Amino acid sequence: MTRIKVFRPAVVASILLAFASLTAAFAQEPTPAPAPQEDETLVVATRVLPPFIIKEGDTYTGFSAQLWQELASRSGVSFRWQETANVKEILAAVASGEAQVGIAAISVTSEREQQFDFSQPMFESGMQVMVPVDADESFTPLTVLSYFTSGAMPYLLGILALLILVPGHLVWWAERNHKESPFSHHYMPGIFHAMGWALSAAAGQQNDNPRSRLGRVTSIAAVFVSLLFLTYWQAELTSSFTVQQLQGGIQGPEDLPGKRVGTTAGSTSSKWSSEHQTRLTEYQTIAQAFEALEKGQLDAVVFDAPVLLYHAATAGQGRVRVVGPVFRKENYGILFPRGSDAPRKVNLRKRVNEALLKMREDGTYDRLYQRWFAAAE
Repeated sequence: MTRIKVFRPAVVASILLAFASLTAAFAQEPTPAPAPQEDETLVVATRVLPPFIIKEGDTYTGFSAQLWQELASRSGVSFRWQETANVKEILAAVASGEAQVGIAAISVTSEREQQFDFSQPMFESGMQVMVPVDADESFTPLTVLSYFTSGAMPYLLGILALLILVPGHLVWWAERNHKESPFSHHYMPGIFHAMGWALSAAAGQQNDNPRSRLGRVTSIAAVFVSLLFLTYWQAELTSSFTVQQLQGGIQGPEDLPGKRVGTTAGSTSSKWSSEHQTRLTEYQTIAQAFEALEKGQLDAVVFDAPVLLYHAATAGQGRVRVVGPVFRKENYGILFPRGSDAPRKVNLRKRVNEALLKMREDGTYDRLYQRWFAAAE
């Protein structure tokens, strides 16, 4: 006889409860992982650098400030500014986590790319040279003295001295005993009178005519030689002054080796200047370099071209000028900590890049650029 196994009610109830729980688990929608939380307020490191960052009271304006304000608005983030002295301090603030973003006029370099993340280029720039507006434009006593102590001028001055001393002595010696001679028969003051005559002869004029035959021959020879000499002297002097005016002083980066050059600490312009044998002085801010230039403590300032052009057209107008071409072209970018694209983090750089592209597409970027740089162009 077959025995039928009967399940107890408690066992049956347990099985049914387990089955119901399993069914409910499969029927329920999966719960997504919580989204990464971003800080309520980003810290944005910057520095005062007209026309990119301009401080007006407690607010910041300028090209970079307004660009970031628009990008932050389109990216849906709030922020507060943290002012630093220079680009070196901006890099340090972002590297340490003290700031999450850096913006001003930060050049993208291969060295920095290894330590930070950058946005797409926000501005195309390069370096340029600024000098005092009166550099090598006026003839000071020292400038004139330098013309007569360089090149062929010392030799020409020596020839002129001979054209005065030799004919002067010959004429005095020949005329000293002539009864109608205008020159004294005494060496003093007769020789001074004779040298004055020789100087007049070198200039093409003779106030006193010698009476002796030797004196007259010397006079004719002195006038002839002096005319040839003065023609050559005039050509040499004109050439020297023209070359000094056109080529003298600092006209571009190729003239900077050996010159007193100033720029900001930790900048790409500082690195370039040190690599090109300039007498470099680093300042905490570019404003300090501008002040040193105007005080005559520097021969030139090397820095980002837009900053130099803006200063020359505004605060430095009439006192400084920008010379030479733009060299070492660079792109500026917005600075982010290294690894900002990691999946576990809020990808702020991606959102900023998208907003920057949209600003270029809808004309917002061009309008902002024209506002701050159209006049400088």
